[in-house]
Amino acid sequence: MIVIEIAVSWIRAEYARWQRRICGLFERWRPPYRLQVVDGDSLPPVVPIGALVLARDGHEDWCVGMKCPCGCGRTIELLLIPEANPRWTLSLGPAGLPSLSPSVFLRDGCKSHFWLKGGRVIWA
Repeated sequence: MIVIEIAVSWIRAEYARWQRRICGLFERWRPPYRLQVVDGDSLPPVVPIGALVLARDGHEDWCVGMKCPCGCGRTIELLLIPEANPRWTLSLGPAGLPSLSPSVFLRDGCKSHFWLKGGRVIWA
């Protein structure tokens, strides 16, 4: 029984790895992520594909959200407020394209690990 569980775990990990590789091949032709700002301290119920949504309440940035770039459909929410741990930093380049720091690593589900630099996903 343990052997079967290990095999299933390995198959899932390999599937996720190949899925990220295939997505990485098409990343260069995909339009860059654009920043969309919404009022409030939380993300909207539906986050559009290909957008990085910033929740801003007044002059304070609370969080950013995006659909997972691997295609699994998961909505990723990353906190920006100084009190949060972990927290991310959002910056905009000269063309207004967003970058996030540090990298995004999903510890469960699809286990995607990537950087968002200049509106582009760079797989780790």
